[in-house]
Amino acid sequence: MSAKQLKTFSREEVAKHNKPGDLWVIIDTKVYDLSRFANLHPGGLAVLLDENVAGQDATEVFYQLHRQEVLLKPGYARLQIGSVEGEEPEVKVQRAGELSKVPYAEPTWLTPGFSSPYYKESHKVLQRTMRKFTDEIVFPDAQAREEDGKRISQSVVDAMAEMNMHAMRLGPGKHLKGLKLMGGIVKPEEFDYFHELIITQELMRVRARGYADGMLGGMVIGLPPVLNFGSEKLKQEIVPQIFSGKKFISLAISEAFAGSDVAGLRCTATKTEDGKHFIVNGTKKWITNGTFSDYFTVGCRTDGGLTVLLIPRGEGVETTQIKTSYSTTAGTAYITFDNVKVPIENVLGREDDGLRVILSNFNHERWVMCCGAVRFQRTIVEECFKWASQRKVFGKPLTAQAVIRAKLANMISRVEAAQNWLENVTHQMNNMSYKEQSSKIAGQIALLKRFCTSTGQETAQDAVQIFGGRGITKTGMGKFIQHYYVTVPFDALLGGAEDVLGDLGVRQAMRQMPKSARL
Repeated sequence: MSAKQLKTFSREEVAKHNKPGDLWVIIDTKVYDLSRFANLHPGGLAVLLDENVAGQDATEVFYQLHRQEVLLKPGYARLQIGSVEGEEPEVKVQRAGELSKVPYAEPTWLTPGFSSPYYKESHKVLQRTMRKFTDEIVFPDAQAREEDGKRISQSVVDAMAEMNMHAMRLGPGKHLKGLKLMGGIVKPEEFDYFHELIITQELMRVRARGYADGMLGGMVIGLPPVLNFGSEKLKQEIVPQIFSGKKFISLAISEAFAGSDVAGLRCTATKTEDGKHFIVNGTKKWITNGTFSDYFTVGCRTDGGLTVLLIPRGEGVETTQIKTSYSTTAGTAYITFDNVKVPIENVLGREDDGLRVILSNFNHERWVMCCGAVRFQRTIVEECFKWASQRKVFGKPLTAQAVIRAKLANMISRVEAAQNWLENVTHQMNNMSYKEQSSKIAGQIALLKRFCTSTGQETAQDAVQIFGGRGITKTGMGKFIQHYYVTVPFDALLGGAEDVLGDLGVRQAMRQMPKSARL
């Protein structure tokens, strides 16, 4: 089928088509024939027959009501019949892989004219590759799955596995040895926490919070205990399945009776008389990816304390979907263990030493959450900048209002402060052993997460005020604002509630307080 030939028209010619059955409009120099579409217009025919719309340049009116993506949908794109002669469009559609030119839409190191001491050429190449990968492969699936609640498409999981992205999302380490990372653009021995930060932040640009966790967030927090504390035999059996995207894993610690209070776990593991197995009974709640996981890294109470077990899905293991305020694509589950028989070889770390295993996992988990939270917050700053520039009130853009500029100033300050603190912490992680990280910056990571999530909630409130009613509407101009406002509390709870993390940060600082210090 040959492509439709587009013509050029004068504005005077377009103006003649201004009535029912013969209705044209101009949007950013493009001419659209709405004659047959008019009666199907979701907003009604009257809107299109307005004297400022019918036969006129309706660009300003259109962008007060619709997002740019509407014009890109095939059903609407085919309504274009030509363009205004001698004129060029002003609105530029951002292509897949491109950086945004909106102020503060990108971190400083990606802003032309600025530099950073943290990022090398391999980081820049990885960012460009990840941006294109996310825009072309992940974003479309994220928007669809966030809406229908289904699990992340296997095709996306496979595409990520082909790039060894699942392995890279666990940070630098021996698990990367011998792997071809992102087609070979990063060498395993060069991979550092800034590379991981880039991967996490680029993936978070999908602006779908449930999907972001559904994108194997359970693996990011559930597999490290296997890598760090599992036997070689267990690792050889499990890890390749997870990295290839053939099997899935979740971290199952939280219970209805124990959240931040890990020591209060009630799920029990009782050793059999022959000492070869544990019998596990109990429940776990709010387990990310639990509905579709094949393995569970489970914290259990044993005779001498806590023990962490790797439990495969099987007889006695049942998962039920929990509906939360974000999409079921995250696979949030309630898990029941009913006399589940687990081999003694599946103990991660030492028996009764599970608290150490659990706590050692927190630093990386919280740091990853900081990476994602800051990036999502930045997408909201970009949305607000765009809207405040194109929305007209009292005959002027929203940006003409001092109160709006003040809100934007606060939003910018928060996200830039969070990103810079995050990069500083990431630099320290690159220069510390895992043990040093626990003793020196566990408190700072806790405080950083508290800052990222509390400022995110403030930014969500400001964004809703800037968008008005659109900011609480699930579709249209403010859909990402509404989504962020509803889902940002997840970041404030997962990995430790803000108050708990704040107290942890201060208590660690107090341990460093010199006794000789006086005012």
